[in-house]
Amino acid sequence: MNGALNNSNWKDLLLNELKLKGYSKKTVSAYVFHVSKFIESGLNPREFLLKLINKGKSKETVRVTGFAIKFYLSIKSKQNKEINNIIEKIPNLKRDKKLPIILSKKEIENMIISTKNFGHRTMIMLMYSSGMRASEIINLKWPDIDFNRNIIHIKLAKGNKDRIVMLSPKIKKNLIRLDIEKKGHVFKTNRNNKYSLRTIELIVKKAAEKAGIKKKVTPHSLRHSFATHLLEHGIDTRYIQKLLGHSNVRTTMVYTNVSKRDISKIKSPIDF
Repeated sequence: MNGALNNSNWKDLLLNELKLKGYSKKTVSAYVFHVSKFIESGLNPREFLLKLINKGKSKETVRVTGFAIKFYLSIKSKQNKEINNIIEKIPNLKRDKKLPIILSKKEIENMIISTKNFGHRTMIMLMYSSGMRASEIINLKWPDIDFNRNIIHIKLAKGNKDRIVMLSPKIKKNLIRLDIEKKGHVFKTNRNNKYSLRTIELIVKKAAEKAGIKKKVTPHSLRHSFATHLLEHGIDTRYIQKLLGHSNVRTTMVYTNVSKRDISKIKSPIDF
């Protein structure tokens, strides 16, 4: 590998910069992993990315790897100007424009009914009714819920942003029953610990399977369905943007592509 890229303290260098810029733990972990593999390879950035593509890695993996390498090299470039030329040659792989998986109201109802564990059922209902991310469900604490005003204050969500979402009366009843003491985290395992993201994913996947749903359902599918169903009921995109915590309305606009609100009004040629 180019001598300009060698650095025995690369991990400390990368970690410190990521922390200073306030990146999430998930991003920090991903960047450290990809940069370590890149350095170990001894290849230049373009060669390393091409190797990943030839191995059949997903476009998203290659994209994130490219961003991680660029971030690392941008730090290094402050120490060595030669690296700027290397950074400029790293390509940005285009993201696949896939439409989100949307569940029908009936499918979600079936998921809720098929989930016998009361805590798990409440979790699924809350994700769908509020559009909360799985990570936000995991970190939700009792003081964050205002039962009098029927709102939930989500703190330090993605991008370290706070936001407010609605608390459905149906969910309110479940939450009141969930815990008498109402201290610490709202959702806790049998061992009184926080749930992991993997466990939340398995809970949702199992609920979908029990409900007979063949789609690839994840916790984010409930968030996507929340936004799409609001749109179909005429809620302004700007309000949906705020509820989801999107910085740019263009991110929210993807739901116009999967909403049946306008498409359902168009007659098929077979019905003419």
